[in-house]
Amino acid sequence: MLGLRRLKLDAIWLELLPGTNDLLADQSKIRNFQRQLRAHGLAGRYCLLYQNPAADTHDLDSLQCIGISKRELLDRLGGPNVVLNLAYSIHPPLLLKFERRVFCDLDPSEIFYWMTKMEVGQSYHHEFWTIGLNVHSDDCQLPKSALAWKTFYPLVDTKLFRSGPRPRSAKFTTVGQWYWSGAVEVAGEFPDLSKRFAFGPYLNLPARVPEARFELAMNMAADDPERERLRRLGWQIADPHRVAHTPRAYRRYLASALAEFTAIKGVDVAWRTGWVSDRAVAFLALGRPVITEDTGAQRYLPAENGFRFIRSAAEAEAAVRDVLRDWSRLSKQARQCAIEVFDSVQNLRRILDA
Repeated sequence: MLGLRRLKLDAIWLELLPGTNDLLADQSKIRNFQRQLRAHGLAGRYCLLYQNPAADTHDLDSLQCIGISKRELLDRLGGPNVVLNLAYSIHPPLLLKFERRVFCDLDPSEIFYWMTKMEVGQSYHHEFWTIGLNVHSDDCQLPKSALAWKTFYPLVDTKLFRSGPRPRSAKFTTVGQWYWSGAVEVAGEFPDLSKRFAFGPYLNLPARVPEARFELAMNMAADDPERERLRRLGWQIADPHRVAHTPRAYRRYLASALAEFTAIKGVDVAWRTGWVSDRAVAFLALGRPVITEDTGAQRYLPAENGFRFIRSAAEAEAAVRDVLRDWSRLSKQARQCAIEVFDSVQNLRRILDA
């Protein structure tokens, strides 16, 4: 939204909130949504569609419009318009009222797989864009798609995420879900796609690089035995509900780190999807280097990009030591790459002008 505003486009944030049996909880979510948008200057730039009871079909007559009115939304739909569908949450018949419907994929391994198995909204869109940068290369092993996919870089607003000084702590961290319920079939099996599994080869990093501090802001229950296992291996655990509960807290937490270290879903590595996370590019924009597993994305980036792509624990150790030794240079590379490659304005312009 901030990128669209920088492009001086008349854009609104369209969001769906399915109602629950807890009206007070729903109202709390609505107030929080409004509060966060006001904090970013978007108070008059949203339409929250509240549907109670929830349903799989979205008829405007059954939806309450919060923010801009239903009449204002209909007026917009009556003229030239585009929907950038990032969450696949708006369904017909409302979806079909948009003149140009653009499906923006943020998770190529699962989306490509399930689109070969079932309808997930593809039939209702005109264009298909993915952050799987490597989808058209010979070494990419994503399921073959009949759709004309185009690629775009994950977005970061480099005016909101700004570079800062070197943190006092030599902390390497990431934010995410330790467990993951998604599934794709690979060679007749459904591999574990969780961070818990992906981090397995790297759990001895604290012992290998004792001068660094390794932390995980992962979603785990307070009594989860994983917490104690990770602590014994030298990892500190942060609560993502605390460190990332608002956009400002999220930016502050990322900026408190020297760099990101993360492992990703093994299928993105095995299939060479070219996936890079929006979290990683937020780190870059803050001037924080990123150590992450190699998915084939490197060929689409400048030679000096702030990333260290790894394939093993030994490479991870070397990358961590490189960041500790040469942080200032890598920080500048990270920030410059964010501006040149991932900035929201140029990527949105590319999609909208296609």
